[in-house]
Formats: sequence, C-alpha cells, structure tokens
Amino acid sequence: MSPHSTALIVVDMINTWVMQDGAALLRQASRMLPNLVRLTASARRAGVPIIYANDNFGRWRSNLPATIEQARQASRASARIVDALAPRVTDYVVLKPEHSAFFATPLELLLKALKVRRLVIVGISGDQCVLATAGDALLRDFTVIVPRDAIASATAARTRAILKHFRDVMDVATPSSRGVRWR
Repeated sequence: MSPHSTALIVVDMINTWVMQDGAALLRQASRMLPNLVRLTASARRAGVPIIYANDNFGRWRSNLPATIEQARQASRASARIVDALAPRVTDYVVLKPEHSAFFATPLELLLKALKVRRLVIVGISGDQCVLATAGDALLRDFTVIVPRDAIASATAARTRAILKHFRDVMDVATPSSRGVRWR
C-alpha cells in the first residue's frame, strides 16, 4: 500500500434509515448528499483512500454486499443514497458495532498501514457517530476535519450545534466540502 497523509472516512451512509429519528435523518442526509458525492469524487481524483465505516446493524455475520442490498431495498430515498455513494472496489470498508468507527474495528490498524495522519470525517449522525469517531481520532493524535456541509444530524439545529462543538470545544476545522484540500 502506498502512503497517504489523508483519508476520507464516510460514516454510516449505507443505511436503511430504520432507527430513532430515521426519517428526519434521511431528509437531512439527502440534502447534504450532493456535497458528499462531490467530496468523494474529489478524494478519488486525488488518490486519497476512502474508508466506509458503517454500522453492522447487530448482524455479526453481515457482509458488505448484503448490507448494501438491504439499504438499497429499504426505500427509494435510501437506494438513491446507496447508488450515489456505494463503495468501489478500491475503497475500504469497516463494519462497526457501536458509534465510533474505532471501537472494536480494525480502523486504527488500517490507518497505520496506510500511513494516514489526517482524517476528513463525513456522514451521519453528526452528533452521534461522527462525533464519537472524531473524538476517538483526536485521542489517537489524528488531525481531524469535519466538512460542515457533509455531515447531517436529525435536525439542522442539531447539525449547527455539533459543528459549533467541533469548532469551539474540540478545535476541529469545519470548512465547506469545497474547501477541503487533500494534500
């Protein structure tokens, strides 16, 4: 594997949206989808590794094709997101059992193997899984960037609040997705 200084972590976007606040979260995620599609395309052009950190939905025998198909079948809106963002063969996938993409997953080892030191974290939910992943990344001395228009929480107000928390409390940069520089 060739070394990269930055990786894009896409959190929980392959989803059925059957959860507490799922319908509201799906609406918010659909609004930020164009920004996320543009950001993943930009990362691919720059040769930046893209790592999908996705819930295993409590299925310890789950596999990526089954997870993608389940999300695709959940609804038309879910299928639209999956079709726009499905991992490619060159991407990495980590199935996670809890909020943080680091908890009980090989993510830290993968990042070490890729020689990554800076993470751009996007996805849902900003005030839960993105927050937990960002916090764990900071504890591991990664530099963290959370593009303000590429995360979503169940409401716009909750997204604004967590972005303020990222900036003011965690000292995490929150540029627009267009402002992310890969090198």
